[in-house]
Amino acid sequence: MMLTANQYDALRELGNIGAAHAATTLSQMLLSGIDMTVPEIQLLDIANIYQHVGDETSALIVFQIQGEVSNGGYILLHLPRASAIRLVNILLGNTDISAGAEMDTSAIIEIGNIMVSAFLDATAGLLNLVMLPSPPSFALDMPHAAIETILAQQNEDLNEVVLFRTELRSQDALITANLLLLPNPPMLRQILELLERLVGPT
Repeated sequence: MMLTANQYDALRELGNIGAAHAATTLSQMLLSGIDMTVPEIQLLDIANIYQHVGDETSALIVFQIQGEVSNGGYILLHLPRASAIRLVNILLGNTDISAGAEMDTSAIIEIGNIMVSAFLDATAGLLNLVMLPSPPSFALDMPHAAIETILAQQNEDLNEVVLFRTELRSQDALITANLLLLPNPPMLRQILELLERLVGPT
């Protein structure tokens, strides 16, 4: 699928709105300011996905997007392991924020639930449709391995994937998080159609 410049800009703005809400949510959790990069949108060859998401062992909370969307898609909260441990310990009031500390999986999943719900609520509100996260799956793995597993479960024969990537960073808490949105082709087409109705034909 080739995106026009107007489609690219509209998708980028849509992702920006959702990410801003997720960033606000994270900021409220940490009581600290959050720096946010605007969404990076790339049309990638599936075979090269590992080049774009890194290979550091990370906490990944994976949700399928449900509701009034065509066959859904996926959204992932990606937290490098050290960031995941710091985030949980800050929220739990634990003074041990070393990378060697234990990871509280249930707390990480709840953080993912809150942030992803904020992202989907904002984007769904703009598009005027229902978008809900499925029950989450948790993995402690390299990001590209988790994404490859997701893509292998798709019913369609996919050679390319559209990757939305937003980086959230707290300088005070030394935490980095990425939101990765992987819309499958039917969902992407539906979003583009709804955006065109909002802004006019591309």
